[in-house]
Amino acid sequence: MGQENLSFVLQKPGSVIFEPRPTPTLTDPFSVIVNVKWTGICGSDVHYWVHGAIGQFIVKSPMVLGHESSGVVTEVGSQVKSLKVGDRVAMEPGIPCRRCVRCKDGKYNLCPDMRFAATPPYDGTLCKYYSLPEDFCYKLPENVSLEEGALVEPLSVGVHITRQANVQPGNSVVVFGAGPVGLLCMAVAKSFGATKIVAVDINEERLQFAKKYAATHIVVSQREPAQDAAQRITSDCDLGTGADVVIDASGAEPAIQTSIHVLRVGGTYVQGGMGKADITFPIGAMCAKELNVKGSFRYGGGDYALAVELIATGRVDVKALITGKVKFTEAEKAFAEVKAAKGIKTLIEGVEDSS
Repeated sequence: MGQENLSFVLQKPGSVIFEPRPTPTLTDPFSVIVNVKWTGICGSDVHYWVHGAIGQFIVKSPMVLGHESSGVVTEVGSQVKSLKVGDRVAMEPGIPCRRCVRCKDGKYNLCPDMRFAATPPYDGTLCKYYSLPEDFCYKLPENVSLEEGALVEPLSVGVHITRQANVQPGNSVVVFGAGPVGLLCMAVAKSFGATKIVAVDINEERLQFAKKYAATHIVVSQREPAQDAAQRITSDCDLGTGADVVIDASGAEPAIQTSIHVLRVGGTYVQGGMGKADITFPIGAMCAKELNVKGSFRYGGGDYALAVELIATGRVDVKALITGKVKFTEAEKAFAEVKAAKGIKTLIEGVEDSS
């Protein structure tokens, strides 16, 4: 290709530069090289930009940011059979070892040796060219745009959370947090047949969007004891003895506490949002109700493929979440907007050709 691989690099917390990096080359016959066209900004990207770390993952050397991307295949390995040059793809940004027990039992998202884009020490996808194995590139149907392709990653997170919750037709589902992942959980739950979807958030503007998007009911969070909040949600949304499923996409301690109290006996709770490492948790209510309590981490087998299918068939609208687009050279502006909670989803355009 002979062109520099311009990349958006985090040098240290709060300090980013545009830097030409070596253009990737094919190191095995089963991989492809993708010209990245669109990249969405995730809260984790912003967290690295501001703090330089998330838990045990600490940026110790310059790292390319970004992991929600789509692009066009520019080169394929000699053994690649499912893709050809020119194919438009959604890029799954985490490559497991494929050999460990977790990989072999079908939970590759839990692989201890996962190489995940823009998670130290691995570079992300905010660059011109990026290399991936062919089976981590998902060909986009003709009716799915590259912009929508960049949202397959967060939609896959929503798919995984909703599958963890085992949402069934006719279920009532309460989702705490009306940010991008929470909204996508609502949309996926609706596509799975949930008939009552309650959005809970402190941001009334986000809630109004949720009502138009996928929620049947909206609730504004208030400062009140968790049991009182749960009673109010149950009553106002006519949840009877409680919700079948609750998903927390906020990570906020009061939301988590309220979630347990708003569930019916035998209900299912899934933690999707990341907040404080340790919280006060109503474990007594969890036990007495015999709740199914689960975590959710990224996405696993079938989640990306299902996300593409949900977009292609019109069952989930991701276009509605795109509230801003910026040029590659204005990438830092996009990070600032996400940090300031402006809009819902901001996309960064790929590097423009110099020709």
